[in-house]
Amino acid sequence: MRTLAKAELHVHLEGTAPPELVRRIAARNGLALPGRLLGVDGRFRYTDFLDFLRTYDLAASVIRTGEDYRDITYEYLRSCASAGTIYVELTASPDHAAAVGLSDEEHLGGIARGIDDARRDTGIEARILISAVRDLGAERALRIARRAAERPHPYVVGFSMAGDEAGFPARDFAEPFRIAAGAGLGCTIHAGEWQGPDSVRAALELPITRIAHGVRAAEDPGLVSELAARGTVLDCCPTSNVVLGVYPGYEQHPLPQLREAGVRVTLGSDDPPYFGATIEGEYEVCARRLGFGEDDLREITRTAIDAAFCEEGLRSALRARV
Repeated sequence: MRTLAKAELHVHLEGTAPPELVRRIAARNGLALPGRLLGVDGRFRYTDFLDFLRTYDLAASVIRTGEDYRDITYEYLRSCASAGTIYVELTASPDHAAAVGLSDEEHLGGIARGIDDARRDTGIEARILISAVRDLGAERALRIARRAAERPHPYVVGFSMAGDEAGFPARDFAEPFRIAAGAGLGCTIHAGEWQGPDSVRAALELPITRIAHGVRAAEDPGLVSELAARGTVLDCCPTSNVVLGVYPGYEQHPLPQLREAGVRVTLGSDDPPYFGATIEGEYEVCARRLGFGEDDLREITRTAIDAAFCEEGLRSALRARV
């Protein structure tokens, strides 16, 4: 599995930092860890999806400097490269950075240094998706989209939105996506994870080419056919879905059925230390639990490279590595 080239389009940067790195960063910044962050087993503690979002925010609250973001980026990319990953799109949250007083320049500069250092040391490539947190409302998302459009960064290639899809429907965010797409940024949104097919249908009203999760589209055969016809890519995270209880087990996960119906899919680890996931592990789940062969897995990597929001020259170089 380690010799198979892999690519990941769905992973949240703050959510890649394991407890030991969060501890190290907190100590460097002279901060005590939030009391409810970790359980007695030393792992991140949460009870359900909304509580997971609160735990994520607590962990992110100790990330205070550009150097912190550099270290998180570098350590994650280095671990991915050791497992045969050649490209990652990191979903970064300006809202979390702003909450601790970081400017866009400090935030993105730290991530960019981590990408550059990881490339130098391992050969892996990465780019950044700027993500709005839908729970904070459309006006905040609009400001993030405008900043990304008006102050382009060479590593920022896409605009995304995460958070509570049930409480904050996609239609409320049409204007931020219009601005981002108009500026040439690739667009994706979380949908079809905790809400059903209607959430995916609403996402398709936006100028997107990819959907983060999207797996509950499988409950509507007509929608599955539409996704296949459009060529919309679902960036799927089976382990995240099982751990959070979207599906009771891997055997019930609809990824094989979606792919058999012609829907383009990729694999992502989502928030790795929270779910005990890795990108290598997601490929292994597909091989061991979902019946995918080596050719299937290689095709998933090719799909990720074709669907990536990176520049065409990099895409061509990545294709040559698969």
